[in-house]
Amino acid sequence: MESLSKEDFLEGQLLLIDKPMGWSSFQAVNKLKWAIRKKFKLKKIKIGHAGTLDPLATGLLLICTGKFTKKINDLQGQVKEYTGTITLGATTPSYDLETEVDRTFPIDHITTALIHETTTAFIGEIEQVPPVFSALKKDGKRLYEYAREGKEVEIKKRTIEISEFEITKINLPEIDFRVVCSKGTYIRSLAHDFGRALQSGGHLSTLRRTKIGDYNVDNATDPIEFAEMLLEQGDGMDKQ
Repeated sequence: MESLSKEDFLEGQLLLIDKPMGWSSFQAVNKLKWAIRKKFKLKKIKIGHAGTLDPLATGLLLICTGKFTKKINDLQGQVKEYTGTITLGATTPSYDLETEVDRTFPIDHITTALIHETTTAFIGEIEQVPPVFSALKKDGKRLYEYAREGKEVEIKKRTIEISEFEITKINLPEIDFRVVCSKGTYIRSLAHDFGRALQSGGHLSTLRRTKIGDYNVDNATDPIEFAEMLLEQGDGMDKQ
């Protein structure tokens, strides 16, 4: 096993991190940045992630250091795979559990056959409206800032592509799924739109990013474990 030195981090590394529930992507980056700077007594090091995960989501975060930060744009464009749970019969303003349920709907009419049939409408190129509770900017201000102020803003639809949308378990009101999608896809919006397509309502109750391109969360490390392993190393850290 090859160890990582200060020069390795400065020249550039791609680190696979498994972001825990409740952490922002920024917190995960900061944990690694702190550990690398402390280990090698660095005043600064370039470090960033290739694609945000919401705090309530877990899973794969690609973190680049040093000269590899130039690869971030390319990595962000990779196809992504997610698994998660949609809860039917209720909507929330944020389309997930960040906000409370605002409306409830019947689910008695929803059958297994209808659920599977409805997924086909979401495969291929589709138009999607991002959630108002998102970090997208409009007129220099993030959408969630408008949402928290109770202000309504017009959000433009965007074209995204879903190549796979598989229902893996049905235990109403919960539906487990796996989805493979393009850059810019909001799984929260997919959950919301899927509930509406079933003549009901829906919101995202769990989400895990499992793949980005060829990178798999199975090969990723928890950020706290990464920091501890790095600081415990003698002259470097074994590559994952």
